[in-house]
Amino acid sequence: MPDDGIAERKNATMNSTRRDLLRGAAGMAALCGLGAAAGAGAAERKAGLKIGIATLGFGDHSNADLAKELAAAGIRIVQLFLSQKESKFWKYNGRSDVSSLTPERCRGIAAAYRDAGIEIHSIGVYTNLIHPDEAERAANLAYFDAMMAVGGHMGVKTFITEAGHFHDDKAPPPRIAIEFQDPVWPQTVDVVRQLAALAEKHDAKILLEPFYRGFLASAKRVRTFVEAVNSPRVRVLLDPANLIELNDLDEMFAQLGPYIDCLHAKDRKLHVEKGVAAGQGDVDYKRFVTLAAERTPHAPLVLEYVGPKDYKDALAHLKNAIRAAGLSEA
Repeated sequence: MPDDGIAERKNATMNSTRRDLLRGAAGMAALCGLGAAAGAGAAERKAGLKIGIATLGFGDHSNADLAKELAAAGIRIVQLFLSQKESKFWKYNGRSDVSSLTPERCRGIAAAYRDAGIEIHSIGVYTNLIHPDEAERAANLAYFDAMMAVGGHMGVKTFITEAGHFHDDKAPPPRIAIEFQDPVWPQTVDVVRQLAALAEKHDAKILLEPFYRGFLASAKRVRTFVEAVNSPRVRVLLDPANLIELNDLDEMFAQLGPYIDCLHAKDRKLHVEKGVAAGQGDVDYKRFVTLAAERTPHAPLVLEYVGPKDYKDALAHLKNAIRAAGLSEA
């Protein structure tokens, strides 16, 4: 439909005084300045992806030796698993006695990395939160509490865990695995709410990592669980290799994007249980890093399932994917 105001606006423009024109020019200059500032802000928002590495595969290294090697390879972020020669406290799906990790000893471990220019992003705990025995669950929560205290002495506020696994070797397998039995959902919501309260005490946060054969078995299930817990202290670590059997990459980020604070960069072949180093499986790494840059640019990509013999190959694969996607590293 014609706009009768167009002619009037044209005439007004033609009759503008020199002062109006100068004022308009000044306004345009200001707008250009704002546009440049906005462009600079956009550039800041598109800062490169951060790359880190999990220390779990380096059990024969001391913390100081590992920090020196990783720094030489350009790594500036680690996810610390207490699995190095002088700090072997790692126990998957259970707990360890960490009473000998005094504040001074904790500060020494942290200093080994920070003196090499490496940030400790988070600490892996990975205890069992779904154990059917209430006393065991309570003991595992107490262990998690102790690990958050350890992290506090190191200046670390982020802790990673799965929900855990339980199989009674002395009894026949149940018709429905414990992870999916009806009472376990509300029980685990309650346990993780208790964990969130402990995290509040330590001014910390917990990142839950899904795995397709465990309680947190799919992207949707993780999202609905985190929403049921309903705590800002409980967030998500997405490991695409752990979910590719059930979800594609776009589904994972669509479901979990608002909750993701860290990403694991490993791999897995479809229809195969064993995880492998990045580049040895079926994860589409170019799509993975593209989605990471779009949806979770603040979350570091932490190489996992690597050790001294293969971490450089995995690192190269990740960096090549970032370049192929037209992205940059931090």
